[in-house]
Amino acid sequence: LDVLLLSPGQQWRLAKVTSVIQTVALILSCAQKVIDCHDPFSQHVNLREIVFVIQSQSNSFHVRQAERRREDLLYQAHSLTEKLPVVSLLHRLSDNEGDWSILPLLPYLSQSFGKNSSWIVFLEEETNVKMTTLAQVLAKFDKNKEWFLGKPLRDEESTIIHHYAFAENPSVFKYPDFAAAWALKDLFTSVALYIWDNGKGPHLTAVPELCTEPESSPQARHCATTLRKEPPLCGEPVHKEDIFVAVKTCRKFHSERVPVIKKTWEKDALYLEYYSDHADPAIPTINLGVPNTERGHCGKTFAILQRFLSNAVPNTKWLLVVDDDTLISLPRLQVLLSCYDPSEPVCLGERYGYGLSQGGYSYITGGGGMVFSREAVVRLLNSGCKCYSNDAPDDMVLGMCLNALGLPVTHSPLFHQARPEDYARDFLAHQVPISFHKHWNIDPVAVFNKWLKDDLRAKTSDELSKSAKTEL
Repeated sequence: LDVLLLSPGQQWRLAKVTSVIQTVALILSCAQKVIDCHDPFSQHVNLREIVFVIQSQSNSFHVRQAERRREDLLYQAHSLTEKLPVVSLLHRLSDNEGDWSILPLLPYLSQSFGKNSSWIVFLEEETNVKMTTLAQVLAKFDKNKEWFLGKPLRDEESTIIHHYAFAENPSVFKYPDFAAAWALKDLFTSVALYIWDNGKGPHLTAVPELCTEPESSPQARHCATTLRKEPPLCGEPVHKEDIFVAVKTCRKFHSERVPVIKKTWEKDALYLEYYSDHADPAIPTINLGVPNTERGHCGKTFAILQRFLSNAVPNTKWLLVVDDDTLISLPRLQVLLSCYDPSEPVCLGERYGYGLSQGGYSYITGGGGMVFSREAVVRLLNSGCKCYSNDAPDDMVLGMCLNALGLPVTHSPLFHQARPEDYARDFLAHQVPISFHKHWNIDPVAVFNKWLKDDLRAKTSDELSKSAKTEL
């Protein structure tokens, strides 16, 4: 009412003063909240509330890869705000061998970061992150709720790699593709509760911005995470003469499995020997004096390790041990090995674990192929490590020995313990696979030709039906 009594000129001046006061109040409000009002990014997220865990490994190549990823994350964060996130390398967080399986790591993460952080974001060394997009994605989710976020994978049929879980309807169980990154909020009541409490915790929430598309793909425009289109090439591929290949077989499979190797990948090996319980000059096979066993084959594998260091075979930098039903691309293995130093004790393949939450050990699954540097074989045999029986599981015994020696098992997702159909289609879609295992209910030659047959120019599996190839 008092305003109505003012003259038009006085009303105009009052309105102008009010506008100035409102502007000053807005600026003070922004300053008080430590928010840059012109930066939409900072209105949505505080990067100090995010902890990045790079799923790193202790091998020197992987340490370099993880350090580069860490530097990139911090560089991006610094360009956005002074409130930098924590970026940790998984293999340095504790001395627990099983941390790579995540569950044993959860108590440490909860104790260390649970009070000050809203999100734990896990990513692999190869995962590219667009920090701004990721922060905006996380800001969409209610801070007062528990979240388990990722790119869901589903098994199309019950599979041995997941112990035939959910056999009646395997597609009902969703699990995250680690390569796309995945995130937890209030981690104990998310993943841990979900697994330990019979699936009663929050299920995995699909986030379309967590991607495994190549960086250059048009489909990656909306993505917060992407992958390189090509696996790393660290130098010239390892020469054929640097790899000795040992194939474990037995008499009953000489006519069934060995011919598959000869039709597919044997021609790519310069040095290869078949080890059996029967010497067959037509193949030829070598009898190491170890009787065949229905399972385990530990005695045979250790005899192979001893032969590798003897004068009976060429002196090579690398040893590859495979089963007679392993399908493998040796040219792709040559490319991968360019990233590793054979003077280090390298033990490479698909990593599994036994009793990791109770102080167990990691091991390389034998069926997908086990790769050892000469230095690793020397240390294993010099340690006195041996089989407790000829039919002991060779890969697990080697894992126990490596654990006792403090030597790391180095994981590569490109090795596969099972058949292609045993893995989620989206999991294989962004890979250039190196190996698969088992001939059960498949045409192994056809599987090799589809998934593994090429030269040093390799294709990701979702490009197998196309004519174009991508050079590694």
